[in-house]
Amino acid sequence: MHIEPGLVEGGKIFLSYATAAGVVGYTAKLSLDTIKRDGFAALLLRAAIATALVFCFFEVLPHQPVGVSEVHLILGTTLLLLFGSAPAAIGLASGLLIQSLFFAPFDLPQYGMNVTTLLVPLFATAALAGRIIPKKRAYVDISYQQAFKLSVAFQGGIVVWVGFWAFYGQGFGVDNLSSIASFGAAYMTVVLVEPLIDLGLLAVAKLLRHLKGTMIVDKRLYSAA
Repeated sequence: MHIEPGLVEGGKIFLSYATAAGVVGYTAKLSLDTIKRDGFAALLLRAAIATALVFCFFEVLPHQPVGVSEVHLILGTTLLLLFGSAPAAIGLASGLLIQSLFFAPFDLPQYGMNVTTLLVPLFATAALAGRIIPKKRAYVDISYQQAFKLSVAFQGGIVVWVGFWAFYGQGFGVDNLSSIASFGAAYMTVVLVEPLIDLGLLAVAKLLRHLKGTMIVDKRLYSAA
């Protein structure tokens, strides 16, 4: 979902700084909540694991340029269910920054757009999880239907934000509309794969019950809220 260089230029790019500041600020709030609940060490450990995974998602897993951006298998829902909102957000932001600094410096000007495009859908997905997953149900016990809804929310949110930046930067010309449509159609195919990966990893987590109560994973993974 990397925004292509040149898609948003000039003074328009300052909007991305504002949106990035907003998502970073909200991440800080979630981080403080996690520290109060689980401790600083737990937040740091989960965020570090999430960061390493995100970097691997970007650099190791297949990705393909399509239209106005790239199609990635980011697995944001997986990160959310395993580690919680704050560690997942830190992992996405940090993994993206590491990639931009050391492997794709041409992406740095677009970092504000990219981090916004990742984190706003993550926060929306977390809110949706609170609505569709009963409080008495641990995350390892969610259904395929629930995992699918979360995946649609996260991946669909990314498509919406990429489309927003493309329209904001390049307007509503036919070529731009075609590129956005191509990206959106290609990216939403990820929705067919991600719920299966989520459920597969949750099944593995069920076999690793000794992780329950440790700092490695979010408490909700094994315990009802």
